[in-house]
Amino acid sequence: MFTGIITGTGRIIRHAPLGDGVRITIDCGDWPIADVEIGDSIAHSGCCLTIVEKGERTLASDVSAHTLSVVTGLEIGALVNLEKAATLADRLGGHLVTGHVDTTGRVTRWEPIAESWLLEVEVPSDWARFIARKGSVTVNGVSLTVNEVADVPEGCRFQINVIPHTFHATNFRELAVDQRVNFEVDTVARYVERMLALGVRD
Repeated sequence: MFTGIITGTGRIIRHAPLGDGVRITIDCGDWPIADVEIGDSIAHSGCCLTIVEKGERTLASDVSAHTLSVVTGLEIGALVNLEKAATLADRLGGHLVTGHVDTTGRVTRWEPIAESWLLEVEVPSDWARFIARKGSVTVNGVSLTVNEVADVPEGCRFQINVIPHTFHATNFRELAVDQRVNFEVDTVARYVERMLALGVRD
C-alpha cells in the first residue's frame, strides 16, 4: 500500500528479457535506497513492483507481459516516480493507493497557469463513475485532487492543479500533451461502486 506522495525519481537504464516479460533496472540517482531490501515493494510511476536485485544506486524488478500491457512509462530512458511502501507509522499525506494501475490515460492539456500547471487527462468512459470533483485520483503514482470533471464522447476528462513542488519532485516535469500516463481510481470509490452495484443499503 502507498500514499501517492512521491519521494524521488529514477531513470530506467536497462531491460533484460525474462520469459514473456522483462527485468527493468532503474538508476535511482540520489534517492536513498539503503533501507530497501530484496522483496520490498516499490511503486514505479504508480505500478507496484517487487525488488529482485539491488546495486549501489540501482534497483531491478521483474515485469510481466500482462503488466506491460496495462501500464505505460517503463521503457528504457523513462523517468519514473518512486515511492516506498507505506508503514502503519507513516502520515497519510495523500490517499490510499494500491499500486495496481487500472488503465492508462492521455494528457489532453498541460500548460502553465500563474505559478502552477493545469493538467487534463482523458481516460476511457468505463472509469468515469469513479471520478468526482474534489475526489482523489492517482496519475503516475501521484495522489491528486480533481478540480473539474467532464464526460466527453471520447471518454472522461478531469483536470488537476499541479503545484510547483509536485512539478519539480515528479516526472510531471517531462510530461507532454498526448503522452500516456498511469491511472488508478480511489480505493474507497471502488468499494462504494461495488456496494451500489450489489444494492447494499446498510
